[in-house]
Amino acid sequence: MLHLDMDAFYASVEQRDAPELKGRPVIVGGSPERRGVVCAASYEARQFGIRSAMPSRTAARLCPSGVFLPPRMDQYRAESVEIFRLVAATGVRVEQVSVDEAYLEATHVVPPIGGDPDERLEAAMPLARELKAAIRSLRGLTASIGIASNKLLAKLASDFRKPDGLMLITDRECSAFLRPLACRALHGVGAVTADVLARSGLNTIGDLQDHPGDLRALLGSFGPVLKRYALGQDDRPLELGDEIKTISSETTFERDTADRPTLRAVLREQAGEIAAKLQRRRLAARTVQVKVRYGDFTTLTRQFSVEEPLADPAEIYRIACWLLGRDQLVRRPLRLLGVGVSGVNETGPSQLVLSLGSIR
Repeated sequence: MLHLDMDAFYASVEQRDAPELKGRPVIVGGSPERRGVVCAASYEARQFGIRSAMPSRTAARLCPSGVFLPPRMDQYRAESVEIFRLVAATGVRVEQVSVDEAYLEATHVVPPIGGDPDERLEAAMPLARELKAAIRSLRGLTASIGIASNKLLAKLASDFRKPDGLMLITDRECSAFLRPLACRALHGVGAVTADVLARSGLNTIGDLQDHPGDLRALLGSFGPVLKRYALGQDDRPLELGDEIKTISSETTFERDTADRPTLRAVLREQAGEIAAKLQRRRLAARTVQVKVRYGDFTTLTRQFSVEEPLADPAEIYRIACWLLGRDQLVRRPLRLLGVGVSGVNETGPSQLVLSLGSIR
């Protein structure tokens, strides 16, 4: 299993297309003079402490030399198509997670070498090197690739040496590799779960490996799953279907309303409900959608996709507000207001700066 992850994808595309931006802290999004949320930044910007979901004004204070650019989603999607054409040319089976990330199952394209599973993993290194080189030479971008026997380890490997990384985690080495890492590194462990573990003295994956039992008393049905993850075991297959998973919340008002405090309160409640569902299932989403229905039953929807997944209620709320304000959807009283998320997948921080306005 290989995990391919483009490096700071949106910002890297901007730096490639405007060479004068190379080496500069680039933040994709709106002007810091307007309300916004950080969702994507170059590695140079991240050195200033720029992080996902940070208000753009805060980002500007932390990094006065930051270059703020508006997102070009059509360009990023077009670039993604070209990158995944290169991926497809290798013959691997692909589970594309987002515009810039995928799991690649390469068992059938790697030449068989003996019966040692670790030797089979090592045999995938040339394929990964060739793919990275093709992306660099033909698209002018860098990717990080992790190789391991399963999804969990492959993703950890790709994250470990970013940017432009290539790392192999063998089955023989995986337990020792995992031991010093924080529990948060494991798939499905968010802030709440990490806090539950920390209160029981479980701070590192090594602590989980050494813990007697299956952790069910702490985490319910997720306990045995997390124990397997801590040991480097993960049997999740590629998900090759294209069914779109969504979570949404809608409110129909007794009387049509355009009252801003009322609408904001409803949006916050809906964002909190959606975030709670995501977090319970240890998921995050890449697209936020708003839905409005007027008194004459005319219904409109607007959506925006971010580079990396989000699950925080404040982030969902801010993007929903921005979508409503961007297209002036509250130009007359609403009969219904709804928020939804799609592109649901693994938990992770969001990247990209939006110019988010309040409901006006």
